[in-house]
Formats: sequence, C-alpha cells, structure tokens
Amino acid sequence: MPVISIDDVVDAAARIADHAHRTPVLRTRSMPTVVLKAECFQRTGSFKFRGAFNRISRLTAAERDRGVAAFSSGNHAQAVALAAREVGTTAVILMPEDAPANKVAATRGYGAEVVLYDRYAQDRDALGRALADEQGRVLVPPFDDALIMAGQGTVALELVAQAGPLDVLVVPVGGGGLISGCATAVKATHSSTRVIGVEPAAGDDVKQSLALGRRVVIPVPRTIADGQQTTSPGELTFAVIEELVDEIVVVTDAQIVAAMTFMFERMKTVVEPSGACALAAVLAGAIEMPMGEGSVGVVLSGGNIGARRFASLVSPRED
Repeated sequence: MPVISIDDVVDAAARIADHAHRTPVLRTRSMPTVVLKAECFQRTGSFKFRGAFNRISRLTAAERDRGVAAFSSGNHAQAVALAAREVGTTAVILMPEDAPANKVAATRGYGAEVVLYDRYAQDRDALGRALADEQGRVLVPPFDDALIMAGQGTVALELVAQAGPLDVLVVPVGGGGLISGCATAVKATHSSTRVIGVEPAAGDDVKQSLALGRRVVIPVPRTIADGQQTTSPGELTFAVIEELVDEIVVVTDAQIVAAMTFMFERMKTVVEPSGACALAAVLAGAIEMPMGEGSVGVVLSGGNIGARRFASLVSPRED
C-alpha cells in the first residue's frame, strides 16, 4: 500500500477548502513557460498551513482537550499555532533559539506557547517528543505524517487545476512532506510529469539518501534557507520520494538570494530563502527545461522573512 494516494490529497483539499487560501499562479514574460505557485500568499505565509490544518482538524474531542505539540524552525510552528486556534485547542511549539524573530513572534501571536532550544547542540525530534509526552499532548510532526503529506499535496492539485498539466514540477525539499504530497498528486493524473526537488547545497541529505538508497543523517546545515535545515528525510516521505521523484538538484545560498532578488524586482513579491529555492534552480540552469511549449511549475513555498533580514540578504555588499 502506498503511504498516501491521490484520494488522500483530494480528501485533504475538501477538508481545508474553507480555511486555506487558493493561492495565485504568477507568470513573467522573461520565463513564458514557467508558472509560479505563490504559497507565500497562503495563511501564515507558507504552504505549511495546508498540512497542519488537515492533521489537526481530525483530532478527536479528547485529543483537542489535550492540545498539540510540534517542533519547527518557524513555518510549521505558525501553521500549527493557527490551525490549533481554529479548531479550538492549544499548542506548545519547540523552536530553535536562532529562528527568525518574526517567525517566533508570529507563532506566539497565533496563540501558541513557544519553547526555545539550541538546534546545533540538541536533538529537536527527541525534545519535541519528550515535550508532547510530558504534557500529554498530540505531537504534530512537520512532515513525516500521512495527513500532513496529503495536505501539502493540495499545492500541486491546485496548480494543475489552475495551469493545466505540467511537463516539470520543481519543489523545494526539506523533510520531504511537500514534495511527497505534490508528487503523489501530479503523478496520479499525469504520470509523465517530471518531479524535481531542490535542496540548499549545504543541506543535501535527500540527494545523498537517494544516491545511497537509504536515509542518511547529516549535521544541521549552515544555510540561509532556515526552512530547509533538516538533517534527514522522513521515513514516510523518503519512501514516496524514492518511488515518485525523478531528480534532486542543489543550489547555493548565492543562487537563492538571486532568486529572491528576481522575485522582488521583477514580480514585486517577497519570498523567503526556502521559498525561493526551487526558482533558484530554474534561474541557475540546474533544471533541464522542456522543449517548445512545455510548461514548468515552480512552488514558491513561503514568504516569512523580516524586512531587515530580507534587505541584508538582497542588498549588494560593498568590497
């Protein structure tokens, strides 16, 4: 049996329809065959709300009384906090001490309690599970959960409905929840679509895992793409990636900044580093583009970045 099916993604789409935004598709004349799925305009500023709401909305009454716990560098944290508030439960979120301040503030603003930890010296999975156990809460993982994966897959389901069949779908990869859900959605109806994942070069755990045929664990990546500072793909997500994802490519932090700059200057849209990662691969020529009129879908996964950090990244540096 597959980890998730197209039916799971369709079911998730129906469940989140009255809560998540149907985000727009953006186009630019400089890349006429490329369509950009702008999840930076999603509630909480990233695709993560889709999976979090799909998971948390299915809690039983007893589970809602107990509340939920999660661990995240920021986007999943905000999504869980808002989803928990909307279904009438409480949330405690474990976040790294160096998480962007705007993401921590937003998570608290949605009503969650935030507990900080050192991502370079402590194991977030172990800490998060211990926190959930100690407080009797339901753990909502960031990616390695079938309901989370199905919810994230609604990104691709919408994109195909808006733009038509795709020859290539390019998706940023962290733990694998987004790409496993999206690959499930597009391959079920258009099996010829090439699904390509993009990781920061400093955090290529999925690329390494595919090359070795097993999940590897790497040190916490030193990259500006904080949403992709994962150390290993999930067990469930990796099973789907092995089966359905055609290729994983990597981009440098400089290429990510170039994509952020492109979106700001050409499209008047702000995306965070992880959100620009897939586009960075297209702009850098790391993706083999289809011939002729073939279409390429690119997921802009999030836009949660503060003004000061955005300016510091995209501003030219003086020698």
